[in-house]
Amino acid sequence: MIRDKSFYRTFFSLALALALQNLLTHSVNMMDTLMLGRYSQQAMSGVSLCNQIQFLLQMLVVGAGEGAVVLGSQYWGKDRLEPIGHIIGAALRCAVPVAAALMALVLAFPGGILRLLSSDGAVIAQGMAYFRVICWSYILFAVTNVLVAGLRSIGAVRIGYVVSLSTLCINVSLNWLLIYGRMGFPELGVRGAAVATLVSRTVELAIVIYYIKFREKRLRLTVGKLLRPERLYAADYMRTCWPMLLNQGLWGVAQMVQTGILGHLGGDVTAANALAVQLFQVLSVTAYGSASAAAILVGKAVGAGEREGLRPLVRTLETLFLAIGLLSGAAIALAGRPLLAVMGGSLTANARTLAGQFIAVIALCTVGTAYQMACDNGIIRGGGDTAFSAKMNLISMWLVLVPLAAAAAFWWRLPPVAVFFLLKWDQLYKIIPVAIRLHSWKWVRPLTRDEE
Repeated sequence: MIRDKSFYRTFFSLALALALQNLLTHSVNMMDTLMLGRYSQQAMSGVSLCNQIQFLLQMLVVGAGEGAVVLGSQYWGKDRLEPIGHIIGAALRCAVPVAAALMALVLAFPGGILRLLSSDGAVIAQGMAYFRVICWSYILFAVTNVLVAGLRSIGAVRIGYVVSLSTLCINVSLNWLLIYGRMGFPELGVRGAAVATLVSRTVELAIVIYYIKFREKRLRLTVGKLLRPERLYAADYMRTCWPMLLNQGLWGVAQMVQTGILGHLGGDVTAANALAVQLFQVLSVTAYGSASAAAILVGKAVGAGEREGLRPLVRTLETLFLAIGLLSGAAIALAGRPLLAVMGGSLTANARTLAGQFIAVIALCTVGTAYQMACDNGIIRGGGDTAFSAKMNLISMWLVLVPLAAAAAFWWRLPPVAVFFLLKWDQLYKIIPVAIRLHSWKWVRPLTRDEE
């Protein structure tokens, strides 16, 4: 274990800043869920279905951004910042077309997408109203998050939570005005929530552009670097990034399939899943922040050639991840009852019972998530091995998880909580392959080019 107190100050300052950013980002969706849940169960369920496309976009954008973090942090470790601007430009070239394609898909087939996820006509109608507005925010979201990820590769994390805080404040305020029709504004329901999010995304992009232009001095980002990155760095980025894009894309699609399986078990199951997942996303932010912090620190160490320092670093991070998992799981278990109390009478009795069961499952699985996800996405990916996660998740999700859960739901007719567990238990069994890979040390791979 590392005994140097400065390491813990650095790690926790990064992890907590990134956790706060994640908390504020997920709180936007959480507040949409809560505020729409008090408006009507159908509205909440419809938006939760639409958020599956948002989640897929987020996964792909995270993959593009993490490619910049992995490669950029290694250049930061070598004290070479000039290539990082070109790497961020390559990431934008990757993320923006993906966002544009998803926007076009939603505009062309809103009903068809939703009918894949649910058979409830009232829920689908609410989702279509939300889709028609929210899809215009996809490109804004992609640009903002890639730029913030690029800044994160050199440890500039404060701008991330400043942006997310502004989004949350604007979104909640406009939700209150537009969902319920307060202070003379029209009562728009789900369309009001979508308009609020679109405005928030516009403001957060403006804040990031202002920061890059007037406050950020180290990277010296220019329009030329972002729009026309050098081919060598762009090629290095794509080699690093494509396994992460594949992994994140397959994960996002798999989450949609999981939602579709649960959605076809009834509206109460959809509502319970929406609540449980939102609670997990909000209270697991420390685990994800720790993974991102680990990726930065490990990538910097690998880039600087500090091989001897990696062993105590990895042992220390493993211990921290396990402790964070236990605390996060306990927090989710304790928060379930207050969350259900806040929802008041907008949920049916069956939906409330199912939500409590789902939250208990997620509390257990979060312990595994905090360890194996952080070791995988933080240490292994940060060290330069971006392909392991894609291979593992491809096998786990599509050969084990989805077939087993679909059989449980539609063939064996197991209770919804059993189906939900079979959709989440990979967070526990993936501890084994991740631990084996981590202690093989085959993931240490320098990715940077030498100066010419």
